[in-house]
Amino acid sequence: MRDGADSGGGQSGCRAQGVIYVGRKQPMMHMPVLETERLQIRPFTLDDLEAIHHLLDVELSQVEFGTTGAKTLHTRQQWLQWTILSYEQLAQLHQPPYGDRAVVHKPGGLLIGVCGFVPCLDAFGQLPSFSSAFSISAARLHTTEFGLYYAFSLASQGQGYATEAVRALIDFAFNILRLRRIVATTTYDNTRSIGVMRRVGMRIEQNPFAEPPWLQVVGSLDNQSPVVPHAES
Repeated sequence: MRDGADSGGGQSGCRAQGVIYVGRKQPMMHMPVLETERLQIRPFTLDDLEAIHHLLDVELSQVEFGTTGAKTLHTRQQWLQWTILSYEQLAQLHQPPYGDRAVVHKPGGLLIGVCGFVPCLDAFGQLPSFSSAFSISAARLHTTEFGLYYAFSLASQGQGYATEAVRALIDFAFNILRLRRIVATTTYDNTRSIGVMRRVGMRIEQNPFAEPPWLQVVGSLDNQSPVVPHAES
């Protein structure tokens, strides 16, 4: 997970309805542009290449993202093309709107970060709040969770932008996607990311086992919104 982020707050919400129904079929999950007081969270475009390459591959090149590391401009261009194509392809497959979104500072129009949703496959059953009556060996089997991630430029950290963006993602996930739970992961020493998790109300847990070594700190938040029953047909 990308998690080079930090503090603050702000009002957040969705600018447009994010679920498009096609007849009686399963809804296509297009994610709209999200607006907060200071930020716009939008799909990437090809015009963002220079900005996102500088952010992820130059400025944050030493940050641990759980990927293969910094990319060349050409490789980042391929990633950007794939990212843009994935928006529509995932929607056509009736899948959640996974993937990267650009975070733009509205007053200046600058791209200051990246955030989005990601499927997380890991041994979450090892964590106390995720455990059940299963045995220890069963708890170490991998399960999937709906995750979010974020990374912000060094100049924008410490001003509450990460918290503001994460709140907007959670608002969309809980109120539009009707998600039951959302998670975020980070490393033991990433105090800024852990701080963001705390500020949005996440439960913070550490993996009580040494394995897997990459599963260190997990934040989770349950959807407390009331469930509206389906009308009888």
